[in-house]
Amino acid sequence: METIAEYLASLPADRRAAMSRVRAAINKKLPKGYEERLQYGMIAWGVPESVLPASEVYNKQPLCVAGLGSQKNYMVLHLMTVYGDKDLREWFEAAYKKSGKKLDMGKGCLRFKSLDALPLDVIGQLIAKVPVKKYVAAYREAHKKKKRA
Repeated sequence: METIAEYLASLPADRRAAMSRVRAAINKKLPKGYEERLQYGMIAWGVPESVLPASEVYNKQPLCVAGLGSQKNYMVLHLMTVYGDKDLREWFEAAYKKSGKKLDMGKGCLRFKSLDALPLDVIGQLIAKVPVKKYVAAYREAHKKKKRA
């Protein structure tokens, strides 16, 4: 698959509908400067290489801020900002809990079986909270500390 449209078309109708709604919610709130693309076999949003070359990223891939994919038993939304920022994670977990929805999440991997399981407004608010410059600065700072350790 080479395009997001092809990726979505390959999904069963119910997942295609759910993931299209999540994608629309993210794109609506995504700060300027991020790019949407296929990466890691899923829909991903990340930092353009003109801002942070992949050669400067630990895995030599463009730096991803979020990814939306379909797994065998569930859909998944990878939220790298929640994984890397303790304060943002605490905000996200509290906002999710307030929504009345059940949170099924690992370190940064939010699993859901249907669109009804997600508070799209909370997802949108989270995405809007981290502009590209802030994300890149946090990434660089975290990796400076790892090099010193």
